[in-house]
Amino acid sequence: MKKIKVIGGGLAGPEAALQAAHFGCDVDLYEMRPTRSTEAHQTSDFAELVCSNSLKSESENTAPWLLKQEMRRASCILLAEADASAVPAGHALAVDRVEFSRRVATRIEAEPRITVHREEVTTLDADDPDTITILATGPLTSAALAAELQRLTGSDHLAFYDSISPIVDATTIDMDKVYFAARYDKGTADYINCPFTKEQYDTFLDALITAEAVPPKPWEQIPTNLEARALNIEPVHYFEGCLPIEETARRGRDTLRFGPMKPVGLTDPKTGRWPYAVVQLRQENLRADSYNLVGFQNHLKFGEQARVLRLIPGLENATFLRYGQIHRNTYINAPTLLAEALQLRAHSNIMIAGQLSGVEGYTESIASGLLAGRYAASLAMGVQPVPAPRASANGSLTYYITHAESKRFQPANITFDLLLPLEEELRKKIRGKKERHRIQCDRALLAWDQWLTSVP
Repeated sequence: MKKIKVIGGGLAGPEAALQAAHFGCDVDLYEMRPTRSTEAHQTSDFAELVCSNSLKSESENTAPWLLKQEMRRASCILLAEADASAVPAGHALAVDRVEFSRRVATRIEAEPRITVHREEVTTLDADDPDTITILATGPLTSAALAAELQRLTGSDHLAFYDSISPIVDATTIDMDKVYFAARYDKGTADYINCPFTKEQYDTFLDALITAEAVPPKPWEQIPTNLEARALNIEPVHYFEGCLPIEETARRGRDTLRFGPMKPVGLTDPKTGRWPYAVVQLRQENLRADSYNLVGFQNHLKFGEQARVLRLIPGLENATFLRYGQIHRNTYINAPTLLAEALQLRAHSNIMIAGQLSGVEGYTESIASGLLAGRYAASLAMGVQPVPAPRASANGSLTYYITHAESKRFQPANITFDLLLPLEEELRKKIRGKKERHRIQCDRALLAWDQWLTSVP
């Protein structure tokens, strides 16, 4: 049996290693931290969540719910540990990130088939017939390994900028100015809501737009065109799904009110009405002593963040335990490089999983690791893996990254747009979106269950 080598100790890597070990394979798991850290990580822990602590919606018949339901049916190990370390978050699955990492580390330590190596990997041997390599080094892949991957594939990387939201000390929130609520009262009222009047919103917006940003660091530079190179000016390319709030604000005075500051469905009990705008705070850990500002990633200097964020009602005297940050994310051009079993088309013994492959989000990364671990186990046993069914959420996500238009490829979260659409005649009979999504979920789960029972 071939040996499996997993590079990367974030989310996809540990899940892949645990899955492969579960199916009887010996696994070497490599993580370069703490020998070499990254610009965003703060610890050397496995499965460290560097941005939000949310694994998205648990509302039935939503796309994130569907993806997680498939993962649970496939005995996803990291998702089980996320469930075990969950904190109140309304209709979302959010975790105590320290407890989550601890539990994942415990699972890895308890698996005798996994050997952990704390060292940086800088070379890839695509010609080793006895080893299956899963590259799951994430969006902050080291420069040396990124260069090695580029050499191996002959393909340029794409890159976008991703951000980290601020975290506030719960004891410094003025609770007289805020209220607990979940949007449209879905789930429990676990979010702290900071309501704005129009005047407060305008003041906040003006301060945000004029606040001083952090200049891009040398490691963040992306040479995108000859003109920018000649002028020694590198344009910043943000991922549309995770824009810094100041960038969103510059697109129009109401863009934040239709984005992260959307007040819809959040009735203020003091007025009986929706506020003009709202900032939501989500519980960060089980002790509930800290909260993160939902969707408030930014690229402002720390002093500017303190000044601007204290214009949020209820945070006038807030103590920030962590300020927002921004870092470069790297991913491959998957449509040109990857087959549906996550193998490099030109080097079938090397697989790419997690955000490096072009999936976006914690849950999606874990899902990618789950598939990679199962596929690698099949390859190690001399069996060509059967890709996840196109009708499933996992299969649709993988299908997107391996079949998208390569020139316009961007990372993707799971959405219903990626799933197979219903037949035209059936769509005409179904008026409501909820019913259409329910049918898509039922079909996806049926296809997924059949795949799980049919694949050796």
